[in-house]
Amino acid sequence: MRIDLISLFPEFVAQCAGFGVVGRARERGLLSVHGWNPRDYAGGNYRRVDDRPFGGGPGMVMMIDPLRDAIRAARAADPAPARVTYLSPQGRPLTQAIVRELAARPRLILLCGRYEGVDERLVEAEVDEELSIGDYVLSGGELAAAVVVDAVARLQDGALNDAGSAAQDSFEADGLLDCPHYTRPVEHELGTVPEVLLSGNHAEIARWRRRQSLLRTRRRRPDLLAAADLSPEERAWLAAQPEDGEGTRDR
Repeated sequence: MRIDLISLFPEFVAQCAGFGVVGRARERGLLSVHGWNPRDYAGGNYRRVDDRPFGGGPGMVMMIDPLRDAIRAARAADPAPARVTYLSPQGRPLTQAIVRELAARPRLILLCGRYEGVDERLVEAEVDEELSIGDYVLSGGELAAAVVVDAVARLQDGALNDAGSAAQDSFEADGLLDCPHYTRPVEHELGTVPEVLLSGNHAEIARWRRRQSLLRTRRRRPDLLAAADLSPEERAWLAAQPEDGEGTRDR
């Protein structure tokens, strides 16, 4: 996958993409990240990329021409088609389903806004979709772009040492939150690992994990249960469990 970043600070996202799973994906040739700075396409001695908004008001708005030229340069750098995704608090909320859709594309062009945003005419002419990572405002789209890069990188074939890791994540497959996990030591002052996980009985372990996932989702994200594909038996079992906790950990 190729990712092109339209940003005043493309090196910020590139640095974030140099570590961990994303860095490994790049080293293995599964992912490449390329930056395009609109200031490089701006005219004048000051290479201006923003100006005051018409109609008055605080802040500045990113100008059309430097952004459009940067987007066009990114498009021309590779023959593979690519949609332009604008990272904006007004966009669709990013979900794991959308991440899977993005990860399946050959290319992404991520547009990072700054200041009060981007001239709306540029958005209407060049942007194919808007995505948001949450209902809050950042200083720019670079952090949001770094989130997208990380999320799609780990879904590239070969990025994870164990491909099954992604399939067991929260929101994957059944849309529920992941179950709790434990590692060594078995005994610790903070508690003991649930016995079922030490039993070697894979069927019982799978059953325990599924139930813990159901309980955790009900407590932390009950909104996810409405769309979850649960069997009648699972719904009946969940309804019979107390609401004051995530369940008994040794069951």
